[in-house]
This record gives sequence, structure tokens and C-alpha cells, in this order.
Amino acid sequence: MKIIFMGTPDFAVPCLNKLIENNHDVLAVFSQPDKPVGRKQILTAPPVKLCAQEHNIPVYQPESLKYDNVIDIINGYKPDVIIVVAYGKILPKSILNSAEFGCVNVHASLLPKYRGSAPVQWSVLNGDSETGVTIMQMDEGIDTGDILLAEKTLIGINETSEELFERLSFIGADALVNALEKLEKNELTPKKQNDNGACYAHKITKELSPIDWNASAFEVHNKVRGLQTWPCASTVINGKSVKIHKTALSDKTGNKAGEVVDNKNILTVCCGDGKCVDIYELQPDGKKRMDTKSFLLGNKVEIYDLLGE
Repeated sequence: MKIIFMGTPDFAVPCLNKLIENNHDVLAVFSQPDKPVGRKQILTAPPVKLCAQEHNIPVYQPESLKYDNVIDIINGYKPDVIIVVAYGKILPKSILNSAEFGCVNVHASLLPKYRGSAPVQWSVLNGDSETGVTIMQMDEGIDTGDILLAEKTLIGINETSEELFERLSFIGADALVNALEKLEKNELTPKKQNDNGACYAHKITKELSPIDWNASAFEVHNKVRGLQTWPCASTVINGKSVKIHKTALSDKTGNKAGEVVDNKNILTVCCGDGKCVDIYELQPDGKKRMDTKSFLLGNKVEIYDLLGE
């Protein structure tokens, strides 16, 4: 098929690669503009742009899709379909209707659950055991279009959102190629979403970071997994803010939320339900990520100390 691809982050790269590998004609790529990255604010191209350049595919990075020249560019290519994967911009109606097969989106949840910008993080934060990828026919709503195809996968009890992102990117790529093959053969029956089962995965912010030790051990563990690698779960140890990077559910129990139960090589901390989590990796403010054993060599944490205060 003749395709225009719209995407920006790492998550979208396997889809673009898979389209190329399967001999689809990717005519052009639209991606977000280059942005300053890191402390030195170095202007950096998004991963999808770099992938497209490796394959000598023309790249467009408009600040807005509302200008007439954008739709003129798209119409000039005469695409069969427009593929949208984590592009980061809302498509106007003129673009949604510009290709024979419309705009097809790869969304990292089992719609209608987790419409919005952060479906992967919220599936982990909420402790879901299952998620997946939905291939959707786009309409003017936010992730409200008809479902063309969906692929399910289990979420590991210790799997982080970062790890799940990577897995879903490849599941999505395979599902996309499968859906396009069926779409071209008219073998797909679009299925309307049940709005009654919809929920919105709102944007992840730094305000979510602090751990509430009154929550259950499972909820604390999910926060640590779900906020990887940004903004990361955090707590206060000896009066200083510390990011918590890796935990596991412990078989130990305690009496008081936030209380240190064990400090031998790891930190075992009691949560609000009396169950505990083991902290394996953390990062003091202004320092590099380290294992808890290394942290304890330079930071005295006693049994019965309270975290978060």
C-alpha cells in the first residue's frame, strides 16, 4: 500500500520498520519538530525522523497541521492510507478524510480502556494483569474510532512501563501489518467502541511521583513500575528526596506504614496494608542510579526509621 506515516517517539519506530520490511511504499513521514534535550538543551531529532532518514524517506515536521500547505502535501502523495503511531498531534478532519482507507492508528491499550496519552503507564499503575494493542480507524474524537483489530498480552508482576512500552511496540508493528493486509482485502469488520467501558489515561506528571506509604504494598510496587523511567516514584529518606527505581513485593510484614523492616543489603518497607516492598535500586537527588546495597554504604538507615518524612 502507499502510505504516509505519522509518528514521533521510539514506540513508533518498529511500526515504520515493519512497514518497510513488508514492502509497503512509505511515501513520506510526518514527525514532531526537533526539540532541545538534556541539561545542555541540544536540539535533537525524534527517533521516527532518524529512522526515516536512514531509509531516504522524505520527512515533514510542521508545527501545526492546520495550515493548507500540509493537506496539499498529503494530497500530492495520493496515499492509500495514513498510519498514525504516537504522533502527538490531533489530526484535522481534512487529513482524516484524505486517503482511500482513511487514517489508521496503533494505540497501546485495549480500547475503549485507556484512551489518551499515557495508556501504558496507567495500565501498570493500576496493576492490570492484561493489556494489548488496538488498531483503530481514526475519527475526530480522542481514540474513539472503530476497532479494526486488537492483540492482547499479559503484564508481568515486575514489568515496568518502560519494558512494556518496548514489548507493545513490536506487538503493535505485527498487528499493524496484519491489519493492513486484511484491510486491503476487505477482510476486516470495524467494531464500534462501547463508550460505557471507556476510561481516559491522562498525562503523567511529576505530581504523581511521591509514594504514599499508606497505600497497599501492591499499589506502591505498581507506582514504582508505572513511573519508570519518568518521572519515577520517589520518597524521603533521612530528610532527602530519593527516586525509587526497582522494587519487589516482599514476604515480610510490618506494623506501621513507611517503617523500615529490614536494612541488610536491601530496604524492606512496610505499607498501609501491613505487607512490605523490597527496594532494590534507588537514586539520591543529584546522584546516579544505584543498587540499595551501595546506597546503604554511604547512608545510614535504621530499622524502624520512617520513609516519607
